[in-house]
Amino acid sequence: MNGQASPIRVAILGASGYTGAELVRLLARHPGVDIRALTADRKAGQTMAQAFPHLGGLDLPDLVRIEDLDFADIDLVFGCLPHGTMHGLVKRLPERVRVIDLSADFRLEDPAVYTEWYGLEHGATDLQPQAVYGLPELHRDAIRGARIVAGPGCYPTSVQIPLVPLARRGLIGLDDIIADSKSGVSGAGRAAKEANLHTEVSEGIHAYGVTRHRHVAEIEQGLRWATGRDVTVTFTPHLMPMNRGILSTIYVSLVEGVGVDDLRVALAEHYAGEPFVRVLPAGGVPATRHVRGANHVLIGVFPDRRPGHAIVICVEDNLVKGASGQLVQCMNVMYGFPETQGLEQLALFP
Repeated sequence: MNGQASPIRVAILGASGYTGAELVRLLARHPGVDIRALTADRKAGQTMAQAFPHLGGLDLPDLVRIEDLDFADIDLVFGCLPHGTMHGLVKRLPERVRVIDLSADFRLEDPAVYTEWYGLEHGATDLQPQAVYGLPELHRDAIRGARIVAGPGCYPTSVQIPLVPLARRGLIGLDDIIADSKSGVSGAGRAAKEANLHTEVSEGIHAYGVTRHRHVAEIEQGLRWATGRDVTVTFTPHLMPMNRGILSTIYVSLVEGVGVDDLRVALAEHYAGEPFVRVLPAGGVPATRHVRGANHVLIGVFPDRRPGHAIVICVEDNLVKGASGQLVQCMNVMYGFPETQGLEQLALFP
């Protein structure tokens, strides 16, 4: 049980974006949370109802600039800001304030790797060793006592959840992994961009970040942690004309003596008792519509036509398990709440 005598006082930085609004939606009914502060830049001075009418009727503070926020009465900061913004901010916070950050600023343990992939100098190398990777199903024990939790990227969540247990058990080859991922447009954020206009996105699909998407470093880091060796993954993301959802189709080779059913059994064993991960029975095909609005992950495992190969399909809602829902799950772990609290929503269908 949570040992807090009173609700956790929370600030959400970047509350006018999609992930910030999703956090408000999830936390507004969480009995252990008091949303004390919401920040925005362009929308500072507005109410949350003005920025997001669907959140009207909630008793929420108005949006303010980060510079005008007093952290004296804040226990936990959720960061929903672009990469490069959180290093300096976290360094200015009182040490008692805990942080769950959705930017990439603390995800990569090696600051040099961060610089290589994000083109910025790491601005808080002294704090990086304190950061814990926030994927509860794989790092729950470390998350409990952490001061800084780095929320995973949406794509890496959908790739690591199925692959890490298989790689850790030595069931799949590590030299020819291919991950083909598709995401809804909300994954690109709410800021106005020509490439995200309806007429640019609808009635089509396109690949981006080909050969060098930033999330590759995060995926390969997770597989290195699992196996103790460097792993190179072929990863290509695609933008789909839908609002929410990620579907990752992952192609793997099997080590000698391992069959497709062994993969399914290993995943089912690893995630037995996990409230948000479900491995489908043979023949079950996951779809993004099965997880829309929920913190759930569905995994299907299939034999490839090529002997000795398998296809693994994983789906999630990129704004929930791929972002804000995962942050709430981390908060629940950190503060001793039931892990499903605030995340009980089932998927919206149709």
